Amino acid sequence: MADPAIRRTITDPAALDALAHPVRLDLLSFLMSHGAATASECARAVDDSPSNCSYHLRVLAKHGLVESVESDDGRERPWRATITGLSLDLDSADPSVVASATAMLEAAIRLDYQLAREHVRRRDRIEGAWRDVDAHAQYGLAVNPDELRSIVERIDAIVRPYIAATRSDAPEDAAIANLSLLAFPRPTFGEAGR
Repeated sequence: MADPAIRRTITDPAALDALAHPVRLDLLSFLMSHGAATASECARAVDDSPSNCSYHLRVLAKHGLVESVESDDGRERPWRATITGLSLDLDSADPSVVASATAMLEAAIRLDYQLAREHVRRRDRIEGAWRDVDAHAQYGLAVNPDELRSIVERIDAIVRPYIAATRSDAPEDAAIANLSLLAFPRPTFGEAGR
């Protein structure tokens, strides 16, 4: 079993293609943040059927991204993520890796925005303390590539101790929260194709 406390760089095009599927990506995201769960629990979390989730969990397991774990009662079959995060090689010399990583990244961004839209739609039903801490922040930064890399690395270092699947000291009132980060140079007016 891989150490789940570290990020894994996915370079296998087949694994990336598997992750480009929205249900699989959502399942992996749920297991990375929630911890071990059965296919039925996963189905409720990603709004799908247990049988479909079971199928997709087996596909993820084939690529070493999830694994089944022992249950307390021996009847259920919980699954857990084998990683807490992943990185992509969008600059690989292998065009199939770049194409598959790009498709997976596009699927991940769609999932992030889907989750954000769902939150906005149900925000009025969320307890006040949680509603008061949600945020949407967008910043236009004047940075060079090294500075932007440094900002992303520092944010990752701040966030990493709070990852739900590996945090052992969470307070009793803790709940799963989603934090997404996008960092990229804005297109410049006048660039080719703009």
